[in-house]
Amino acid sequence: MRIITANLNGIRSAASKGFFTWFTELQPDIVCLQETKAHRHQLNDPIFHPEGYHNYFFDAEKKGYSGVALYTRLQPDRVITGLNWHTADMEGRYLQADFGSLSVASLYLPSGTSGEERQAIKYQFLDFYREHLGSLSGNGREYIICGDFNIAHKQIDLKNWRSNQKNSGFLPEERAWLDELFDQAGFIDAFRLINQEPLQYTWWSNRGRARENNVGWRIDYQVITPGLKEAVKSALIYKEQRFSDHAPLLIEYEAEILTKLVQNKA
Repeated sequence: MRIITANLNGIRSAASKGFFTWFTELQPDIVCLQETKAHRHQLNDPIFHPEGYHNYFFDAEKKGYSGVALYTRLQPDRVITGLNWHTADMEGRYLQADFGSLSVASLYLPSGTSGEERQAIKYQFLDFYREHLGSLSGNGREYIICGDFNIAHKQIDLKNWRSNQKNSGFLPEERAWLDELFDQAGFIDAFRLINQEPLQYTWWSNRGRARENNVGWRIDYQVITPGLKEAVKSALIYKEQRFSDHAPLLIEYEAEILTKLVQNKA
């Protein structure tokens, strides 16, 4: 069972660069998108509604900003838009689909690179989302949380870590939040579970020749609950085509394990 997460930095821009052609040829089971930068009524072109997929969008109130989406071959039992928290919901940052006892979410955490005000909002979001994740414990569901977390976890996860230690995305407080998520709360970074190699990045600055020189950051994740640890089979950062300043992250899960969860309607 193949799941893709991708920050498109504009769904219409990515479509013009071949994203939908690529993903429909690949036939993934679920695709989680972030930073769609469009409202639903702007996506009437059939390219945004590929045959065989149910699609769901949660747009930001502000035009041309943020937004998340989900494409899935299997119709969900339920779709949850938002987190019942003003910042997340006003900016269209969370969308969840439930299949039996499996939940797959598209998450777009804020960036703090534009200044102190947005960094403060990012910290507020992290605090809120930590509590939200804590509330999931013991509810009998397994989760795959896909998205742009806007945080590189460890030194291995960005090229120029020394010069970025005081920059948003690699601040000690942000990295400690991921430490808590993985080491204490028990969630798992699915990519690092099976790939410990350096120079594995999902985002590159548009400045200079960062992408060509692979001067990047790994800030896009698929975060899973412990019960899915044995399900992760392969992981790939797709860089052959350039759809945005991010690269899609593809992870394949053991179909038998996920199918049992999907079929569990209790």
